Amino acid sequence: MQTTDSAVSKRPAYFLLIALAVIWGSSFIIMKRGLITYTPIQIGCLRMFSAAVVMSPFLIRSFKTVQPSHWKYLLATGLFGNAIPSILFPLAQHGISSSLAGMINTLTPIFTLLLGALVFGMTVTRNRVVGLLLGLVGAVILIGGGRGGVQASSPVYAAYVVAATVCYAISVNILRHKLNGLDPLAITSFALLFIGVPMGAYLFTTDFVARTLSDKMTDGLLFPAVPVSLLSFTAVFFLGVVGTAISTVMFNKLIQRSGALVASSVTYLIPVVAAFWGFADGESIGMAHAGGLTLILSGVYIINLKK
Repeated sequence: MQTTDSAVSKRPAYFLLIALAVIWGSSFIIMKRGLITYTPIQIGCLRMFSAAVVMSPFLIRSFKTVQPSHWKYLLATGLFGNAIPSILFPLAQHGISSSLAGMINTLTPIFTLLLGALVFGMTVTRNRVVGLLLGLVGAVILIGGGRGGVQASSPVYAAYVVAATVCYAISVNILRHKLNGLDPLAITSFALLFIGVPMGAYLFTTDFVARTLSDKMTDGLLFPAVPVSLLSFTAVFFLGVVGTAISTVMFNKLIQRSGALVASSVTYLIPVVAAFWGFADGESIGMAHAGGLTLILSGVYIINLKK
């Protein structure tokens, strides 16, 4: 009977794990749709503004737990964990495929360890050093791996994704070392407030409205009589509401139910989903992709080993 109860209790955790992998793994192909109409900066601003609006109801209950001493760290995690990457990823996808962007994104745990050791005094073990080196070698192969990697003219676009993973690593270390113990909903809602409001204000100083009201219609797509701008707006809005706000809450619940080790396994599933959507969209996936990704994920696995 205990085994049955344990299996039942794990089902919600597995559901959250799969759901997060699908959401975050699909975000790269969704950004590709947003780029049809909007600039990378507009995509980032719309995504963060919509996420901030969705999380705003949690602000009232969070004011009692968030102290002024937390504000600078909340602003930092909002910038590095949300705002900057939300612009870097669509900027990168001007020159690399969505599937490759999803694969390079797996560098996040590698840089989290590196920055944690260099800046925050994280303990360095043999496993972590080996995993770090494997991951970095995998990144070099993935980015510059000839025909299977990025095109000769596009390494700079791959560097945008690498920069985004460094930003994620900074945010994770701030959360771990400076905001540990603070309610995750409070962290998310305040971080998005600090960056979502100014980014939303800037959004409406651009030609965002004119692009959104464009009357150009789709031609030969799944929705043949729908404005292209409507598809792009829906895609980016979905990224903000589901891919940023709701998924963050889901990830926090996954950590609470199953621990950080199980939650971190979503790293292994995201590139699989990203590669599936890229292949379905006609993107090529070469041997360098497979080899580099294997090395990165092997490095992440070794880093998480207890012994």
